[in-house]
Amino acid sequence: MAQQRYPDDPFGFFIHLILPMLQELPFPIRVECPPGLCVCNREQLLEVAGADARVLMLTREQEKKLLERIERIDSYEQLQHVSKLMYDQLGITLRIIPSIRGVRTVRGLTIQLAEQPGLCRKTREKVPAAIRRCLDQQPHIVYAILDAHDLLGQG
Repeated sequence: MAQQRYPDDPFGFFIHLILPMLQELPFPIRVECPPGLCVCNREQLLEVAGADARVLMLTREQEKKLLERIERIDSYEQLQHVSKLMYDQLGITLRIIPSIRGVRTVRGLTIQLAEQPGLCRKTREKVPAAIRRCLDQQPHIVYAILDAHDLLGQG
């Protein structure tokens, strides 16, 4: 049986595998990064049937909205809420961990997104940077984070 060829795939190797999967997703997905610039494993995520592809809903436009929303956070409760929404809607896990040596500035906090297939390298850098900018503007949130980790001795 001859393999069907597509005009976008001159060699006819992979397009017949990926094209149906792209059509199965009920939402627009993030445009792939230029080759060699990102290690998000977007293609591997698309190849696995039944994989959690929610993270691909974070298009560049949606990412800009998310970063703007993060920078408008003005309480620890809002930070927790945005973190919960990121997990519920996109499957992204945010971790904010104070240093055991003490926190004198926002740089003493480890802010990171858990690695997962489909999460762009730039997104993993931009979200923590936006949170740091927010915490620089709202130091009472840093105190609440420290208190939640019982580093102020009030918990």
